Order: sequence, then C-alpha cells, then structure tokens
Amino acid sequence: MSRQPGEPADRERGGGFPDPPTKPRRKRVVLADSRAPVTVLRTVVELEEQTSYGEELVSQLIRTQLRTAVRLWVITVLLLAAMPALFFYVPDLAEVTFAGVGLPWLLIGLVPFPLLFGMAYWYNSRAERQEQDFVAMVEK
Repeated sequence: MSRQPGEPADRERGGGFPDPPTKPRRKRVVLADSRAPVTVLRTVVELEEQTSYGEELVSQLIRTQLRTAVRLWVITVLLLAAMPALFFYVPDLAEVTFAGVGLPWLLIGLVPFPLLFGMAYWYNSRAERQEQDFVAMVEK
C-alpha cells in the first residue's frame, strides 16, 4: 500500500507504533586466510624484506626490461641511421621530389616522428606485459 503525499506514515505501520529497533548484523573479521597459498605470502615477504631471493626476482625483472630497451634502441638507431646512409650510397634517390620537396627532406624530416612514437608505444606495452608476468609469477 503506497502512501499519498501529506498522509502520515503511522497509518502504514498500523496503529502508529514505531518499528522495534533492529540490531546490526554481526560481522566476522578474519585476520589471516588459512586457505591462502603459503608461497604467495612467502614470496611477498621475500620482496618486502629485500632478501637475496627477493632482490634476485626484482633484478631479473630489471634485466628483462633492460634487454627489451636495448633491443629497441638498436632497432631504432639502425632505422634512423639507414635513411641518411641510403641517400649517401644511392645518390639518385636524392634527386626524387614530391610536390616540390626532395625525398631526403621528407624521409628524414617526417619519418622519425611516427617511428619514434610507434617504438615508444611498443616498448610501453611490452614493459607492462613484463610487469604483469612478474606480478602473476609472484602471486602463484
């Protein structure tokens, strides 16, 4: 039964008596979950206390990310250095023009920006994936 605006709430409850106060439900507080795998806790403790095992795990992640960064740097430098070298060793390409602008100016002036953006995006996604793998390995 719905109440009309201006109608007292006492009629709905029948007789005008307020509802008895309800006790809040008791909540169970658990300090430690006994079902949690012990290795997760042990690995997290190793990392937090910076033991030799924890340091080895972190240094392994750093080495993996450093290897990725160095590989990406080498690829980027080779691609960027290849453009001027191409025009040096094939001088006929330097004579090609598009809309009155020489091919060397177009390639050396425009290509590096999307190349660097793409490489940075690739490195960022790769580093995030490596960190997610590290977290998954720690939580096993």
